[in-house]
Amino acid sequence: MPAVVLIGGQWGDEGKGKATDLLGSRVDYVVKFNGGNNAGHTVVIGDEKYALHLLPSGILSPGVTPVIGNGVVVDIEVLFEELDALIERDVDVSKLLVSEGAHVIADYHRTVDKVTERFLGKRRIGTTGRGIGPAYADKINRVGLRMTDLFDEKILAEKIEGSLDQKNHLLVKVYNRRAIEVQETLDELLTYAERLKPMVADTGLVLNKALDEGKTVLFEGGQATMLDVDHGTYPFVTSSNATAGGAVTGSGVGPTRIDSVIGVIKAYTTRVGEGPFPTELFDDDGEYLRKTGAEFGVTTGRPRRCGWYDSVIARYSTRVNGLTDIVLTKLDVLTGMEKVPVCVAYEVDGVRYDEMPIDQTAFHHAKPVYEEFDGWWEDISQCRTFEDLPANAQAYVRKLEELSGCRISTIGVGPRRDEIIPVHDLIHAR
Repeated sequence: MPAVVLIGGQWGDEGKGKATDLLGSRVDYVVKFNGGNNAGHTVVIGDEKYALHLLPSGILSPGVTPVIGNGVVVDIEVLFEELDALIERDVDVSKLLVSEGAHVIADYHRTVDKVTERFLGKRRIGTTGRGIGPAYADKINRVGLRMTDLFDEKILAEKIEGSLDQKNHLLVKVYNRRAIEVQETLDELLTYAERLKPMVADTGLVLNKALDEGKTVLFEGGQATMLDVDHGTYPFVTSSNATAGGAVTGSGVGPTRIDSVIGVIKAYTTRVGEGPFPTELFDDDGEYLRKTGAEFGVTTGRPRRCGWYDSVIARYSTRVNGLTDIVLTKLDVLTGMEKVPVCVAYEVDGVRYDEMPIDQTAFHHAKPVYEEFDGWWEDISQCRTFEDLPANAQAYVRKLEELSGCRISTIGVGPRRDEIIPVHDLIHAR
């Protein structure tokens, strides 16, 4: 049975939660392999809406084993709050597994994140202030805390002390903040250990055994391609690998076991935080997309920046992820627009770019080259086959497929679980 990677193909908020939920009844394991609680998924089941931040969306699917992989950084307090909220709504969370190698977000990571962002001023990155970046920095600097450390008080204390040694100098001498005591961090983290211990496992081994047994495993990425620390719009990126390659390093499953890679892409484009955004709209069309598409952050509530579909980014995402399928979401949001522009290329200082400029300055100054397509006015939320769509909507989807270089296998026509058009099967083995 296949191992399937599902990632965001733009700057995030494309509807990965819904896509994961659609596949949930057909998979056995859903793995979150990167990121932390700095991004959210919204899943609508019937009349119920669930906002997930740290947990894999598969936790809402009965029979699925949700896994938080080693590539994730975990704020344990947030993890428990999210689990408790689901338990109150009678969701079974007993199957959750957390990698013993996943890194822990401590109180000092959140503090450093917030004061650093304020200190940067106009050069700020636009982080959520939840400590994700500093936790990943500690991981790379080899002074991080891992889940397994919480079960050895002596080791945990030594690691906290090692991590705080430099940070306290920075907090006191540069940011004029008080030093953080080792004991207060130690005491807080130790309170989590007893409840956490039954969840912690060698998840890489669990997942490989599951594939050996013919189980289907879905790898669910946090954030999205253009926020990948290596392949995104650096430095306005997240601190982990949100592209398909991150599924391998963030889970402990080898690349030869991956069968297909699904990219979730909106029928228009949004992003949050700072950084360049070639198709961004500052007019009534942008406000229409924001209001009609309910483009406000699941985790932060921040209004998202909105713009037209960018096929340059879609082609880039297809290439760097090796996409086999695209889930096109929120096509319904475009209903009622007389014309729908699509960015087909960029222009930088009079030079046309059909592919992503690798130069940061060039991308920052990129101007979109648009083609316009006729809109439609019919309500498409009840469409369940491609042929049910209005002719202009069909033409729009076909053009996006051509420009993106990857087949569109599913089309979202509304926020509900059943408001989709299946075009091709999303789960297929090589």
